[in-house]
Amino acid sequence: MDWKSVIGWLVYVLFLLMCSCQKEESKVVGYLDVPYGFPNPTFPMDNEFNESRFLLGRKLFYDPILSSDSTISCASCHKPEFAFTDRKKVSEGIMDRIGTRNAPSLGNVVYLPYLLREGGVPTLEMQVGVPIQEHNEFDDNILLIADKLNRQKIYQEMSLQAYNRLPDPFVITRSIATFERALLSGNSPYDDFIRGDLKALSSSAQNGLKLFNSPELKCSQCHSGFNFSNYSFANNGLYENDPDEGRMRLTNKEEDRSLFKVPSLRNVEITYPYMHDGSINTLEEIVEHYKSGGKNNPHKNPLISGFTISEKEKTDLIDFLKSLTDDHFINNLNYRIQ
Repeated sequence: MDWKSVIGWLVYVLFLLMCSCQKEESKVVGYLDVPYGFPNPTFPMDNEFNESRFLLGRKLFYDPILSSDSTISCASCHKPEFAFTDRKKVSEGIMDRIGTRNAPSLGNVVYLPYLLREGGVPTLEMQVGVPIQEHNEFDDNILLIADKLNRQKIYQEMSLQAYNRLPDPFVITRSIATFERALLSGNSPYDDFIRGDLKALSSSAQNGLKLFNSPELKCSQCHSGFNFSNYSFANNGLYENDPDEGRMRLTNKEEDRSLFKVPSLRNVEITYPYMHDGSINTLEEIVEHYKSGGKNNPHKNPLISGFTISEKEKTDLIDFLKSLTDDHFINNLNYRIQ
C-alpha cells in the first residue's frame, strides 16, 4: 500500500469516527422529517414551511390539471417508488412529446444551489414554471392553470389556508416548491453505518466505500459530502462530441460546452438509466465507463482518467453504491397522494 492509499484510509477512518460522534435526534416539523446529521433545510422568507403548504403542494404535484390537456402531472416523471425519477431514457410530455434529458431525482433537492442540468434556475419556485411552459412537457400557461384551480372549491379552500389567497401563480409555484423541499433522503444502510451501526454494511460494501474514497478511483472528489455531489459542472467523457450543449446553453461560453451538474448518488441503484441523456442502463456499465477513462472530449474533466479495478473490487464498489438506497424515502407515505 503506497502513502496515498495510507492517507486515504486514515481519512476514511477519521470520517467514520466523526460521523459516529455526531449522531443526534432527527428534526421533525409536521411533514418535514430531517434525517440525522443533515443540515436544517432553508426556506424563502415568503415561503416558510408549514403543513398546509406541504399538503397543497403535494396535491398539485400529483394533479394532471397542470398540463394543457390534463394528461400528465409532475409525478408522471418523478415517481416516489423510483426515488422521484421515471426510469425512462428521456421523459414524455403531453401527446407523447419526447423530451431531451433524463429526469433527475428530487431527493434532497432542497440542498441544491441551482436547478436543471446546466444550473440555470436558482430556486425551486422558479423551476416549477419550467415544465409548465415547456412545449414537450406540460405546454400550459400558469395563468390558465390558476383559472382552472379557482373553479374547484377544494383548491380555493386549501389555497386560502396555506397562503391566505386564492390560487394564483404565487400559490402554485410556492406550494409545489414547499412539497419538493420536504423530499429528504438520508436513511440508507450507508447512513446507518456512518452513524455507528457497523453491521449496516456488508464487508463487500465497506470495501467498496474505501474504493469510492480512494485516490485511485477519485469518485468522492466529485461525489462528495452528505449528498454525494459537490454541485460542480463537469464533462465526464460520455461522448467525443456531445450533441447537448449542456451549461453552454446558459452561459454561451465555449468552455462550458457539454458540462453538466454533478448529480447526487443517493438512491442511484434505482434511478437508472443514467447520465443526462439516459444512455447508460446499469451500475456495471457506469463503473466500466469510468474505468475506461471515457471518450476524448476536449472539455472532459481531468479527473476522468481511468483506473484499474478487479472484478471483486468492481462488485464491492457496486455493493457500496447500492447501500445508498433509502427504503424509508422510497416508501414514505407522506410523499404520496392520500
